[in-house]
Amino acid sequence: MAFSKYLESKKADCKSLVERLGKRFAYVSILGTDIRSKRIRVDRSTSDVGEGSDTERGFVVKMNNGRQFYEYSLCDINGDTDALAERILSEIKVSDALEGETITAAPIKDEPMVKSFVRESDFDKYDDKSLVDFATNLERDVLSRSENIVNSIVMLSLLEVNKLFVSANRLLDQNYTYVNGYAIALYKGEDKLIFAREGADYPTIGEVVGELPKKVDKLVHKAKMLSTAKPIVPGEYDVITAPSITGLIAHEAFGHGVEMDMFVKERALAKRFVGKYVASPIVNMRDGAGAALSVASYFFDDDGVIAGDTQIIKDGILVAGISDLISASELGTVPTGNGRRESFRRKAYSRMTNTFFEKGTDKLEDMIASVKHGYMIFETNNGMEDPKNWAIQCVAEYGIEIVDGKLTDNWVSPVVMSGYVPDLLKSISMISDDFKVEGAGMCGKGHKEWVRVSDGGPALKVRVKLG
Repeated sequence: MAFSKYLESKKADCKSLVERLGKRFAYVSILGTDIRSKRIRVDRSTSDVGEGSDTERGFVVKMNNGRQFYEYSLCDINGDTDALAERILSEIKVSDALEGETITAAPIKDEPMVKSFVRESDFDKYDDKSLVDFATNLERDVLSRSENIVNSIVMLSLLEVNKLFVSANRLLDQNYTYVNGYAIALYKGEDKLIFAREGADYPTIGEVVGELPKKVDKLVHKAKMLSTAKPIVPGEYDVITAPSITGLIAHEAFGHGVEMDMFVKERALAKRFVGKYVASPIVNMRDGAGAALSVASYFFDDDGVIAGDTQIIKDGILVAGISDLISASELGTVPTGNGRRESFRRKAYSRMTNTFFEKGTDKLEDMIASVKHGYMIFETNNGMEDPKNWAIQCVAEYGIEIVDGKLTDNWVSPVVMSGYVPDLLKSISMISDDFKVEGAGMCGKGHKEWVRVSDGGPALKVRVKLG
């Protein structure tokens, strides 16, 4: 797919506006967005094709006078940029009284770059009818597997992202796509109704429609087993985390604590642990839009910084956090490419992208065999971050009991994991040699401003409280 014709037509106006505002500010940039999203939903009685909630088109101007940042969003940039510049200046009320204030932030580096980025897409190969037909056939397949399945739902979410970034020295544009697909079964057990889900997320439609049907057997089995799952007996256990739970730990338990806007606000305990052990020496953790290929991957962030790959934990030591342009400027560090907005109308924060633990050398079967009594836990339900105190409270959808080194047929659900983050990370004693990053989630921050994220890694063996 080609870059947005709309944004292409706005490049000259954006350059002109940057030039005019540049007479008043030391740094000016403009981010333009043209995002198209589509949602397809099919269940046993209905089908629907509609516009997704991510669809937007607009611009945000970021300005810095050496002391303070200003932002101004608008739906269009059209024509008279002299008048527009004057309007922006009047409405943000730039104060000349600031001239004598101490400069606390580092100057913004605006290194020259002119580049277009495109990720290959197959969106042009699929029309609405073909996608509805696929979803309908898959929904019927799920429904046919058991009389206990009272309804099934198949959903596809398609997103095409076009973004333009203009500053005095930079002209960047990017075009990429990603797709989320879900198959859901509502399973009627003896005394409860179970909601079970399997998903697939890839940059292309073809990958999703190729992968999702392969998961129907797993979906039906999961629904059946969850219908008989019992509550777990609270206690401290040896636990094997499936990649989705590994990702939950990476994101909720630790990732939020290294978003460096929290360093600026003194709201993250991690700031005091940089250069210190926070995990077992076998643990390595990374984040970055350029660190993996998933739904949180992009070519440059909303500050015009090229996508990063940040080593957060190296051999158990916390070495770095992740930052947007403003937090890096205030801390005197280099931005890591993690400046992300929910939309052009919202503020950019330091936000996670692809967050994961690196793989180790252990075989999963050996990890399970090493557990006398414990659980392997699966599938993210929810989690709560606590960067200020590093407490962890994450919920897994289910766990399977391990007895004498073997998985049993005893399922428990839900499973709450709690404790102190460094204690959990320092308890990691084995790490599998396989690896998976998944992107089914959304992350809220600020006033619950949402961006797509992915996380994961290998299986981990940890010692942790479950309840």
